[in-house]
Amino acid sequence: NMGSGKPRGINAGRKLRVKRRLNKWADKGYKKANSGTTWKKPFAGSSHAAGIIVEKVGVEAKQPNSAVRKCVRVQLKKNNKRITAYVPRDGGMSFCDENDEVLVSGFGRSGHAVGDLPGVRFKIIKVCSTSLLALWLRKKEKPMK
Repeated sequence: NMGSGKPRGINAGRKLRVKRRLNKWADKGYKKANSGTTWKKPFAGSSHAAGIIVEKVGVEAKQPNSAVRKCVRVQLKKNNKRITAYVPRDGGMSFCDENDEVLVSGFGRSGHAVGDLPGVRFKIIKVCSTSLLALWLRKKEKPMK
């Protein structure tokens, strides 16, 4: 009769406990919750982050598309990390100036780039504490500093 593969008996408790502890890390959900890598990401676990526009950049779209997508480099306030964020809407870039304070959120794919934008994982929501959509719809004026 072959063994069952797991230790049995009155003194097997530690062996089973250690084995379970090590094998838990093979579970993706457990690993994500307990590895602590969330804190190393730019937003450090939060949904939005405030930052300052460092420069405006044009990101070239991936094949088969051909375009220069308007993006900005943002330095986050909470940890000084620099990220590239997409500026949505046609002409949205005209509301973004360097050294403006912006509110940045994720792009909707939980840390993955979206569409034909290589490596851009965030988007701009507010500029100078005014919604970019409100500015674009001419509902609000951008406040002068």
